[in-house]
Amino acid sequence: MTATPTSDPTPLDAFREDRTYLGADHRRNERRTWLVTAICVGTLLALVAGGIITDSMALIGAGLHMAAHVASLVVAAIAYAFARRHAANPAFSFGTGKVGYLAGFANALVLGATAGLIAWESAHRIVDPHAVHFHGALPIALGGLVVTVVCAWLLRPTGSDAARHDPDGDLNINAAHLHLVADAGVGVLAMAAVFAGTLGFELADPLAGLAGAALVAHFAWRLARRAAAALLDINPAPALTAEVRRRLSSGGEAVVDLHLWRLGPGHHAVIAVVASTRTADDLRARLSGLAGLSHVTIETRPPGDHAHQGHFH
Repeated sequence: MTATPTSDPTPLDAFREDRTYLGADHRRNERRTWLVTAICVGTLLALVAGGIITDSMALIGAGLHMAAHVASLVVAAIAYAFARRHAANPAFSFGTGKVGYLAGFANALVLGATAGLIAWESAHRIVDPHAVHFHGALPIALGGLVVTVVCAWLLRPTGSDAARHDPDGDLNINAAHLHLVADAGVGVLAMAAVFAGTLGFELADPLAGLAGAALVAHFAWRLARRAAAALLDINPAPALTAEVRRRLSSGGEAVVDLHLWRLGPGHHAVIAVVASTRTADDLRARLSGLAGLSHVTIETRPPGDHAHQGHFH
């Protein structure tokens, strides 16, 4: 590696002196998550009580999913608090920006378990039908759906992180929002099942439970894939990688090795090896102002030294 003397005390690998890689709306998202958690706890109690009183599987299924959702919201809120409090902790080599992705993956597992529970109980109800008090369940299902839609609106992603070459944005808030969207889907199915039950189609209740389980399982799979991709450092922005490569080789240099991965919502790190006679500072300057880059490490090698060329990630 070519040593690059410099009088600039700023670390050569840091585009951000604070080395904090939290999302742009971290504090706001944390507050919103706690608020929605409180609302969902009240809704959960109402749905479960209503399901027990009316013996409606659709309402109980919605309540069970809401219970899992409350748990996931608490996990998301704790992840926000932990990441914020330890953002400057040197024990975390690349900051705490990925804590939210770990919470998102845990929430995907909770969603999947919830889907299995709803499917199991719904299948049991098909084999062993229970009498359901559909008329009493209808207003409770409607109330639960309204609350869920309001909460989903409160937790809607702002998209400010996505503008920085990160389409996933803050996956922690996205995961919580996805839970609510799934909850709304289950609520719509519950409403349809209860209404159909008032018309005499009692089998609609467990069938709605099965359909809701399938919907929740689909959301769980999508969320798990996105969170796992971040945790396993799969390249999150091929377009950004291509732009980094283009800028580093704009003077005829050969990019020998290039790695790009996500540090947190809207933050990416780059390690590049470039065969060039220019200094690392000169090459880093070419990346200045590139949205989404927060941590850059450049290594230079003599031209013609392409021993590792082709290692692009």
